Amino acid sequence: MTSPATPTATSTAAFQFHGAKKSLVAPLSQPRKIRPFSKMVLVDLFRGLSSMLRAQINTADALKYYSNGLPNKMLVESLLRIREDISNGLNVHEAFRRTGRFSDTVVGLIQAGSDAGQLHQAFGSLALRLKSELYFSKQLKRATITPCVIICVLLGAFITSQVKIVPQVEQMMGGVGAKADGMTAISFKVSHFTQAVWPVVVISLIAAAITIARSAHVRSLILGLAMARWRLLRLLIMSLRQLTFLSTIKLLHSNGINLAKSIRVSANSVRNTPFYDELRNAADKYEHSGVPLSTAFAKYTSVDSQITHMLSIGEKSASLDSQLTMLTEMYEEDADNHMVTFAAVVSFLVLIIAVSLIAAVFIGTFLPIFLMGPKMMQSGI
Repeated sequence: MTSPATPTATSTAAFQFHGAKKSLVAPLSQPRKIRPFSKMVLVDLFRGLSSMLRAQINTADALKYYSNGLPNKMLVESLLRIREDISNGLNVHEAFRRTGRFSDTVVGLIQAGSDAGQLHQAFGSLALRLKSELYFSKQLKRATITPCVIICVLLGAFITSQVKIVPQVEQMMGGVGAKADGMTAISFKVSHFTQAVWPVVVISLIAAAITIARSAHVRSLILGLAMARWRLLRLLIMSLRQLTFLSTIKLLHSNGINLAKSIRVSANSVRNTPFYDELRNAADKYEHSGVPLSTAFAKYTSVDSQITHMLSIGEKSASLDSQLTMLTEMYEEDADNHMVTFAAVVSFLVLIIAVSLIAAVFIGTFLPIFLMGPKMMQSGI
């Protein structure tokens, strides 16, 4: 007869059970990664805040009025938290930073506007800048995503024809004793090759797409190689990057922020690009070595010579704000023109690929059927 479990053994077992249960539940209860708000949401937010601040409404009340009745519950929660922090004496930019939903660039621009006493102007400039980024982002996606979807659909049609339809045609010809020759034989060989390799090709393409989507390093490497080989893409990307940090420098400097700090904050807008380290290095040289701004940009960055030339003119004529405004407008026009050209070139390439795939489907599927008729008649004779 076994003795009953002692209280110590029972409590130990219960502790182990609850510990195991806690270890299983813990991963599920971990906080999710905080995602920043979309650019469209931020454009509307900063537009609304800018208009209310221009109407002499204080920041805390502006946040309260904007969040009232807003359908986006996560945005409402963040805005009310920002309002509470501001009411407790926290700086505006620190209140925005604490939510974790605003980028370093946005926080830096809010700080610049707050320090200069032009917070309404900072919010308005942020709305315009984000709207411009959203426009170019949509244009870039329209020029790349839609063509990729079309090519994938046509590629799927080609594989289906080679794996399902062409083998049936080959079986029909074999059933009547007809021998494939010429174009028919070539199409059958292509079908055999496609049947052998298509799973590997499809899996490789899916794995490559997942790797590119999840790895920023891989995307940067592929983009760098593409920019080195394709001049138009290099011009487009460089225009967008230079437009981004130039508009940020203009916004900060026009609000009374010194150039060195403006350059460092603008570097955050091009993080994960070569310009990030280059701009921070140029800011350090300009601030600590006493070199002119144009010289710092010319020696320590890879910006276009036009930028250094106009910055030099701005320094000599005390018109740096005007030159930054001109450069921003110029690169916005260049980026727009390059985007139009890029979209046209991509559309033409997609058209060529689409025609090629349609021709391959037609030749591989229907040509053997057309050529099979005479051979079946000859075999019947």
